[in-house]
Amino acid sequence: MASAAEQLASNLNFGALAKASELKKRIWFTLAALVVYRLGTYIPLPGINPDAVADLFKQAQSGILGLFNMFSGGAVGRLAIFALNIMPYISASIIIQLLTSVVPSLEALKKEGESGRKVLNQYTRYLTLVLALFQAWGIAVGLQGSGNLVQNPGPFFMLSAVITLVGGTMFLLWLGEQITSRGIGNGPSMIIFAGIIAEFPGQLMQTLELGRQGALSTPLLLAVLVMAIAVIALCVFMERAQRRLLIQYPKRQVGNKLYEGQTSFLPLKLNTSGVIPPIFASSLLLLPATIASFQQASGATGWLATMSTYLGHGRPLFMILYAALIIFFCFFYTAIVFNPVETADNLKKQGGFIPGIRPGERTAEHIDYTLTRITVIGAAYLTIVCLIPEFMISYAQIPIILLGGTSLLIVVTTTMDTVAQVHGHLLAHQYEGLVKKAKLKGARR
Repeated sequence: MASAAEQLASNLNFGALAKASELKKRIWFTLAALVVYRLGTYIPLPGINPDAVADLFKQAQSGILGLFNMFSGGAVGRLAIFALNIMPYISASIIIQLLTSVVPSLEALKKEGESGRKVLNQYTRYLTLVLALFQAWGIAVGLQGSGNLVQNPGPFFMLSAVITLVGGTMFLLWLGEQITSRGIGNGPSMIIFAGIIAEFPGQLMQTLELGRQGALSTPLLLAVLVMAIAVIALCVFMERAQRRLLIQYPKRQVGNKLYEGQTSFLPLKLNTSGVIPPIFASSLLLLPATIASFQQASGATGWLATMSTYLGHGRPLFMILYAALIIFFCFFYTAIVFNPVETADNLKKQGGFIPGIRPGERTAEHIDYTLTRITVIGAAYLTIVCLIPEFMISYAQIPIILLGGTSLLIVVTTTMDTVAQVHGHLLAHQYEGLVKKAKLKGARR
């Protein structure tokens, strides 16, 4: 028989949204915050020549700048005040997460619960500021040394550019935290999600224009549409997929009462690493192409220019290295974020055990063995999803970066998380309604 929670969840519908005033306030706040973010992506840095920036970006958009421009919703290509976007915070979060596995003091903070998490969040903010300062200074130096991009180069431009870019990043960090606490969804993820979605109509119109000109046939366009729907369905299925390990708890006696043993599950996601492997892999591979494009723009040539021709989108060497790096980072990041020994120790302290497996070291080995096997499936899934657009670029000359790979994973996972939060708020609203009705009935009696 279904539980009360399952019955309520099955009856959820968007008609209940009109009665959930708190949820509507959160949705409107999230939309307003994203509008503010989108407006900021069109405000250029002071002292920049927009025409020269557009010409330079056309030469460098195939490199890592194109990837960051996709995440920022076009802010990088326009050199807007939000050009750094939320990426310094994402990098800082990953660095702090990696350090908690190797630094004992940070690992102790992680185990302290809510208070330790607040301290780690503060460290992440400080590291975000340092990374933003470093990246903003690098951008300012690069702009000032790239010909006629800057109208009045000098120390004043350097100072204003650094302050503006760092201020934009810290404002987005604050805005993301406000979305998380007062809106719907994870704030930083929603900001990146909004940037990717904003770039999608332009790429879609570009693809349709190729079809109108005859560069792409109608059957091929339909095949791309079917493929996009199939990839989205695959992403949703795989992101929800879990390997559940049965956990049993023995009978226990508290006072004069004897409590029956309970069973639960330890869920292991097929894709534990999330979107981190594609981001790391593409960033490493596109970095040489980015540096080479700037060298060519300044008239210089070198070995990077030759190397970038083999590491471009759709090239065989790029796809081979891309797949290898994704698989490597899948296993590496999974080993960082999930500790089987710690999980086995926690189960042993709580009295839980996996049937047929001895608690302690044997349990840790069993969890590690299971996690390794499902990570193979997760790595294969990420590799397939990320290589689909590369094959399309290589063999069909279709610019559909947004229909696969990192961007599609971010869109799917953010959408799933947001929908789950909306359902959670609607479920809580229905529970509140049931409690109020019960109180009214009790008062009448």
